Amino acid sequence: MNNTIYDYRVRDLSGNEVSLKDYEGKVILIVNTASECGFNNQFKELEELYQTYKNRSFIILAFPSNDFGEQEPLMGNNIQLFCTVKYKTTFPIFDKIKVKGRDANPLYYFLSNKACNGKIDIAPKWNFHKYLINAHGMVEDYFLPTTSPMNHRIRKEIEELLE
Repeated sequence: MNNTIYDYRVRDLSGNEVSLKDYEGKVILIVNTASECGFNNQFKELEELYQTYKNRSFIILAFPSNDFGEQEPLMGNNIQLFCTVKYKTTFPIFDKIKVKGRDANPLYYFLSNKACNGKIDIAPKWNFHKYLINAHGMVEDYFLPTTSPMNHRIRKEIEELLE
């Protein structure tokens, strides 16, 4: 059993392996994204949230996924290009992964299983599901896709974790 997200490695959009230990000490919001999703306007709000707290040891990690409605047809750097050109995103966006089911990426298996993370037992139900991670790499909370990244509850929890 892994206890923190720091035990996982993921791939960036160029295919390079990245250890989540690189984000140790930061409060993290992990989001599964999709460029053709009706919630894709949340990229703008995610960037606003990131700009609000990035100087206080906060980061957003986006994981594109095609699991819901096949709404992420893009691959690799085309995903980055879409996000930076259309929404001016500056937070890290990783390689497209599976976020649900038996083939879920090990990070998402950890995030969505209380037996692994000790706190949360919910897998993403759609794109833009959000997991809040504390500065020790442990899952703190989750927010449904319909919850705006700039929602008061999300900002309040981030601020409490940054204290």
